[in-house]
Amino acid sequence: MVKYIFRRLAYSILIIFGVVVLTFLLFRVAAGDPAAAVLGKNPSPREVEDLRNELGADLPLIYGKWRKTEAFTATDFSARRELPGVVFPKKIKWTADGLDIGRQQLTFTRNFGIGKVPQSCIIIFKGEFETIDRQFFVSRQWSEKVINIYPATDKIEIIGGRNCIIKSVSFYRRQHSAFNSQLVKSLQEIVSFKKTFPYVSFLNFGRTIITREPIRAILWRGVGPSLCIMVPIFIGELVLGIVLALFATVYKGCWIDRTIVMVSIAGMSISYLVFIIFGQWYLGYYFNWFPVWGWGTLAHLTLPVIIGIASGLGGGVRFYRTVFVNELNREYLRTAAAKGCSNFKVFGGHLLRNAAIPIITRASAIIPFLFTGSLLLETFFGIPGLGYLGVDALNNSDLQLLKALVIVSAALFVGINMLTDIAYAWADPRIRLDK
Repeated sequence: MVKYIFRRLAYSILIIFGVVVLTFLLFRVAAGDPAAAVLGKNPSPREVEDLRNELGADLPLIYGKWRKTEAFTATDFSARRELPGVVFPKKIKWTADGLDIGRQQLTFTRNFGIGKVPQSCIIIFKGEFETIDRQFFVSRQWSEKVINIYPATDKIEIIGGRNCIIKSVSFYRRQHSAFNSQLVKSLQEIVSFKKTFPYVSFLNFGRTIITREPIRAILWRGVGPSLCIMVPIFIGELVLGIVLALFATVYKGCWIDRTIVMVSIAGMSISYLVFIIFGQWYLGYYFNWFPVWGWGTLAHLTLPVIIGIASGLGGGVRFYRTVFVNELNREYLRTAAAKGCSNFKVFGGHLLRNAAIPIITRASAIIPFLFTGSLLLETFFGIPGLGYLGVDALNNSDLQLLKALVIVSAALFVGINMLTDIAYAWADPRIRLDK
């Protein structure tokens, strides 16, 4: 058993690593520049530099010695727009590919100083141009040229030559380690090592982009309300589903069985949102039995828990009834009945014990859907749990908080699956986990 647990733990770590890589690709590569999404129109270069530095968005993706900087204004001339910090020629001639400066001068002025850190710029061009220090470059096709910048340089001048078209100019500063990348920073958010106590830090996702609060504190604050909803829904749906399925199995073929099956199918056909709207309107507004918004008392949790149980109960009853009916013709049940065991012991003891494997499987499978359901419940009822935080982060484009929620949810599901496998051995000793 111990060997199996350590093996499963190793697999879980690999899965979490894969989740981190996938979220890195989604939130770093596919989502683009977070500074452009958060700071809006016309932010100052210093604001862009500070936010990128905090989020690690200026780092190379996987490996590299240079990181982006806004000490000079990076420009993509194919967008055909003028930017502060860039002195354009008197006669601007835009082409389909960029800026045709001809034999004129294009100047970049420094936005702010970054000390004695080595810097460079990358120019994508076609034609001929030279710099103020008499470096001359020629290319008939689109080429990329790296030019070193002295730390004391306050402006960069590009003097055009024959057929000179500049497509883009970007600026970089050297960093201390080539392994300091966005991927490594994403891994360090999960676990990192420090020189001071407690020496190891877990789930340190930094601060939110909008409110500047520590994300770890926000997650801890949201776990409590979410568990207050998810745990009662999970237990209530599991217990009621098993009880009703046992009743339907005991009275198989009579009106009790048919009624339970019919109501279960009807419940499975109704949308989660319909349950929420119906419960809020009739039980909240019309009868005024429960509050429909807020958090802090048992009354605020009662209606969301009732709705959560009602919405998932139909599928659970159908599944458990099918499992129990399949067990009815087994030899061990007939033997127990022949020995004079009561129906309670036959069904509640022998049948439930032998049907424990599918029950555990079903219970572990619905937990991810409970999280999705709590997201809707928390949003409609104003409960400040993890689901509510996720919707709020999505509306505010808070990528850091969204990424943290995705990783924490994935870790939760991986841990549940590992506990489910261990529970199989408890429910059925015939399963040998060490093999």
